[in-house]
Amino acid sequence: MHSAKMKSPWKVPTVFPLFFLLFFHSSAFLAYDDQKGTSHPNGHSCLGCVAVVSVIEQLAQVHNTSIQGSMERLCGYLPEKLFLKTTCDLVVHMFGSDIIKLLGAHMNADVVCHVLDFCKQDPGQPQCHLYPLPKEAWKFTLEKGRQIVKKSSSLKYPRSSSDICSLPFLAKICQKIKLSIKNSMPFKDVDSDKHSVFPTLRGYHWRGRDCNDSDKTAYPGRRPDNWDVHQDSNCNGIWGVDPKDGIPYEKKFCEGSQPRGIILLGDSAGAHFHIPPNWLTASQMSLHSFLNLPTALTDELDWPQFSGVTGFLDSTSGIEEKSIYLRLRKRNHCNHRDYQNISRNGASSQNLRKFIESLSRNQALDHPAIVIYAMIGNDVCNGKSDPVPQMTTPEQLYSRVMQTLHHLNSHLPNGSHVILYGLPDGTFLWDNLHNRYHPLGQLNKDVTYAQFFSFLSCLQVSPCHGWMSSNKTLRTLTSERAEQLSNTLKKIATSEKFTNFHLFYMDFAFQEIIDEWQKRGGQPWQLIEPVDGFHPNEVASLLLADRFWKKLQLQQPQVLGKENPFNPQIEKVFGDQGGH
Repeated sequence: MHSAKMKSPWKVPTVFPLFFLLFFHSSAFLAYDDQKGTSHPNGHSCLGCVAVVSVIEQLAQVHNTSIQGSMERLCGYLPEKLFLKTTCDLVVHMFGSDIIKLLGAHMNADVVCHVLDFCKQDPGQPQCHLYPLPKEAWKFTLEKGRQIVKKSSSLKYPRSSSDICSLPFLAKICQKIKLSIKNSMPFKDVDSDKHSVFPTLRGYHWRGRDCNDSDKTAYPGRRPDNWDVHQDSNCNGIWGVDPKDGIPYEKKFCEGSQPRGIILLGDSAGAHFHIPPNWLTASQMSLHSFLNLPTALTDELDWPQFSGVTGFLDSTSGIEEKSIYLRLRKRNHCNHRDYQNISRNGASSQNLRKFIESLSRNQALDHPAIVIYAMIGNDVCNGKSDPVPQMTTPEQLYSRVMQTLHHLNSHLPNGSHVILYGLPDGTFLWDNLHNRYHPLGQLNKDVTYAQFFSFLSCLQVSPCHGWMSSNKTLRTLTSERAEQLSNTLKKIATSEKFTNFHLFYMDFAFQEIIDEWQKRGGQPWQLIEPVDGFHPNEVASLLLADRFWKKLQLQQPQVLGKENPFNPQIEKVFGDQGGH
């Protein structure tokens, strides 16, 4: 059994590849950052280094400038916020001259990163490379590279011991991020009610915004205190008394309307892990490319505000489908702000107990909730060279899910609903991507997803070696285990009963999403995150939400609650109920 300890994705073994290291080292991308003793402990820094050097080289190519010029350009694109530009300038100061010399000698990113010791080949281990190997013998090329940088000063900098978070100006930021990842709780929460007025660091991007951060009894999702005559105790923006008849608005508009919240227990897919492709695509980079980088870093490279379950902002992808939360809110405006995304990069049935405490629901005081349990990947996905022994067994899954359900039964208000979501068949990843070019390979047509997947697997940092592999037998084995686990969830849903919630099972029907997308003229590969080649992207998440909603409407409409006939009046009196 793998260790369930979740390491912080911020322990970066070196100062070099600035933000790329930060986000490649995020445990979502390395879906199993909690594995000890992989034979490539520096896999993350190697991946980050190769990505950065590739981008530097491609920027020089696109803009017809020197390597020095392209490094300055890259730093110039970065915002000052979170000291990102400062860190970049420091890195260029430390390693720039070596990179210039090596690239000038026509060495590729793989060679550069091995010479600079960000990539290491352990004895007896295969040679990990993203680009085709040099024509000359690898050892000879490396030796040549080492001679080139021998006289350089940058080798004085210790690589293995330093940590990007040990830079004095980053220490404070790193500490905040580490803490919010560790606890999955809002960093800024004055009244400790698990809700915040701050967006990131597990704030209201993740769960409904607090409307009074100095009052522990005011938070989204609670039943109104004294019908909210004097203040908005549940943050849905409805409070006060109608002067015409003296009836409190909350009583008039919400009583008997069956308000309910939506809560997701999920992994990086549920948190909507996303690395924008223009962060890696030299031909698309501009001053605007990295404006959202500080927000992304303080949200763990997740974008829950756009996710299919709890997203509250309009889609950036232009499709009309809405998140499940926005649909519940539209159905009954009294549900405003009642959403919680309790998801974590690297989460699985085995380590959910580490952060399920961050769920906020008071059995006595709060409205019922719809809880979606969607651990869709990490029970079968890991980066080990032999991933099968690390996979969760049906017996382990049964035991952990039962623990989770008992926990929910003791925390959820009566009348809640829990939906167990099945696992997908991830063979569509290889089938639809392997011969396409990865964003790093588009400019020179030199890196396909097959090469990218193989590089990740070699470094043992693949989010899912079982599915992102050229080995068809391994892909089939992974799908078979996923199906066994889905059947276990189905069995639990049909045989177990709980006092405070109704339990349902729903298939993760990705093929239905693909069919729907193709009907609209789209291609299956357009539903997968382009940078990691693994996660469902925003379009896929919203199409899944649409499918989920339609199935519930058809089979279990009571889960969604009634349509509130007073919605037009609520809008008339309260406008957008205080937004988010």
